[in-house]
Amino acid sequence: MSNEMMRMEIQEAITAGERALGSLRAAQEKLNSARNWGIFDMLGGGFVTDMIKHSKMNDAASYVESAKRDLLVFQRELRDVRVIRDLNIEVGGFLSFADFFFDGLVADYLVQTRIADAREQVSDAIYRVEGLLEELKQVNG
Repeated sequence: MSNEMMRMEIQEAITAGERALGSLRAAQEKLNSARNWGIFDMLGGGFVTDMIKHSKMNDAASYVESAKRDLLVFQRELRDVRVIRDLNIEVGGFLSFADFFFDGLVADYLVQTRIADAREQVSDAIYRVEGLLEELKQVNG
């Protein structure tokens, strides 16, 4: 592969990585908001608090789905420049039902735990993508 072709491939990977990073950061922001609403809910919030918290969780899940798609594109672009990394992230929403219908401290705690797990996965993915982008930018000069 010529140097010019390699530069183009690296730039495509950087662009894809930056797009994934944007989605991940948006998900992180919504997860932080959901966590804050979850804490408020545990301290005595009610139905409206649940609605807001779950809205934030749904928004975060949407951003995570976008991030997954963006990470797959990034992964393909990394293969083009022969940098293969495993980028995997998952977020589930199966506790939403329990939280609405069994509104209590245990259900709220489980939701908070799930939010914390998702936040950790997103933070880890952000860290990994930032590192890969830094490597690509150094190679690209």
